[in-house]
Amino acid sequence: MIVNAGLYESLENKKVRCNACSRQCVIPEGSGGFCFVRKNINGNLYLLSYGVVSALQLDPIEKKPFYHFNPGAYVLGVGTSSCNFGCLFCQNHNISKEREISGIEIMPEELISIAISKGAEGIAFTYNEPTIFIEYALDVAMLAHQKGLFTLFVSNGYMTKKTIDLMAGKIDAVVIDFKGNGERIFSNRFEAVISNEPIKESVEYLLKLGFHVEITDLIIPKVGDSAEACDSLTKWLAGISNDIPLHFTRFYPDYKMPDYPITSVSTLKKHYNIAVKNGLKYVYIGNVPDNVHDNTYCPSCGKSVIRRHGFYISAMHITKDKRCKYCGYQISINGKLRSTNKRHNVIESII
Repeated sequence: MIVNAGLYESLENKKVRCNACSRQCVIPEGSGGFCFVRKNINGNLYLLSYGVVSALQLDPIEKKPFYHFNPGAYVLGVGTSSCNFGCLFCQNHNISKEREISGIEIMPEELISIAISKGAEGIAFTYNEPTIFIEYALDVAMLAHQKGLFTLFVSNGYMTKKTIDLMAGKIDAVVIDFKGNGERIFSNRFEAVISNEPIKESVEYLLKLGFHVEITDLIIPKVGDSAEACDSLTKWLAGISNDIPLHFTRFYPDYKMPDYPITSVSTLKKHYNIAVKNGLKYVYIGNVPDNVHDNTYCPSCGKSVIRRHGFYISAMHITKDKRCKYCGYQISINGKLRSTNKRHNVIESII
């Protein structure tokens, strides 16, 4: 379905500037932006992929990963086509790198009905960059709130303040994914170097407006695994708030980097230790079979207050008012608490 995109400004000669993401593509009449799903038709910008869903799956919220927002909940994850980044290591390249729009048309009302029928407590805009289909995401989010569902945005953070302003009151929580400590986002071997500052600005602005924010950092061997960059990134985060959850995630070769090395566990632990040293209270290691660094520990007494096995909660030692059961320290968690995931090992692909 094609709908008018609200986030743009008209320029001379029927050109438009898209204001959805930080690329702010200037698009001539008849052309699309970098993401190609936002197209200039006769001097107006349209979203070509509205409601065309290419991925739909019921997931535990921890898979996104959100560890401090409604832990133990299940969410309906939804994705469309394309992206505003060109990562050669993309894990979802089958939907984000194709140069044509594909999928099943699911309008917002139907999507909410599917979520409720599957027992989801929230909607997660994920799998590809949701900023590029923001109009669809916001329409779904408004209906979700009316039905008592929360909403999540899993993003690379390369968005404008205008987009974030529209998200306020509609999107409840956001994961921002840095690539390789945010050193340069990408090495030159991936694509032209993109400034990291817009992503940092997005994090700061999201927090200023009251969003729940968690950070992931994909540690890429050789091009994004330096201790110095980790030290800089984590000091910056701790300077904003040392309650921000930070997830270091292991790189696995995929797409156009099939022969690239997997991130070593020792490198991930080194990054973990740097983040803890710099004062971050909630630090995790993801994509490894390691329960120790996947648990939530009380920043005061050091005891495990949430134990996880993969994407699932196996034990919780937090009171109803979100305090450590051992020492009473207030644990930084938003939303409801669940003692364990109510349906263990449920990941259901719908599309």
